[in-house]
Amino acid sequence: MVNIVCMKWGSVYGPEYVNKLYRGVARNLTMPFRFVCFTDDSDSVDEPVECKPLPPIALPPGYEKSAFNKIALFAETLDDLEGMTLFLDLDVVIVGNMDIFFEFEAPFCIIHNWLERRKTIFRKRPRIGNSSVFRFRIGEQAHVLDDFHANPSRAIKGFPTEQAYMSDTVNGLTFWPERWCRSFKRHCIPPTPLNLVRAPGLPRGASIIVFHGQPNPDEAAAGFDSNWRKRTLPAPWIDRLWA
Repeated sequence: MVNIVCMKWGSVYGPEYVNKLYRGVARNLTMPFRFVCFTDDSDSVDEPVECKPLPPIALPPGYEKSAFNKIALFAETLDDLEGMTLFLDLDVVIVGNMDIFFEFEAPFCIIHNWLERRKTIFRKRPRIGNSSVFRFRIGEQAHVLDDFHANPSRAIKGFPTEQAYMSDTVNGLTFWPERWCRSFKRHCIPPTPLNLVRAPGLPRGASIIVFHGQPNPDEAAAGFDSNWRKRTLPAPWIDRLWA
């Protein structure tokens, strides 16, 4: 038995994001699994999903709704869960086999965060993860939450994001193979000006498409019109796979 967990707080994402994520996992994971949503509002979440309260973390005032909530997952115990656990952000779309994320051997696995192409001309990508998809064994990274509680100012003021803090603090930081998790913005949308005439594609070999920032999956499926450089044509494969 393996665990898939997600977190939903506030009103940015509705219950349909949880339900579609569960169904995407169920279609693509052959192992027995528990699917748990840690949330402050379980209304309209489908019954196969186990809804549990957000795990406790002492966040400074003003950060109660921040992504630093994810650090709470590194507690020594996490409700009644145990063993290997894969965290998924709500705004990802499952497009391929999920078994690989549990078969990959490493203490802690995460996406290697993407940078805009222009920012990689003169430097390598820093060793910072993207916390949309990461895997850990419950209790093995408890020092991360302990470190946060001992010095929350270091975490919040010393790092631009929770994923930068996480990458600096975990033991055994390892990146997933690049092709497994792809960015919709970086790898699906054709480069400008081809984005105006070609629809976003589905990268070969991908299992998860990550929608960081805009557009969200529903916006991308319909076509997103921000400005001419970021405009996307409709991507009907999203409706087929995110259902």
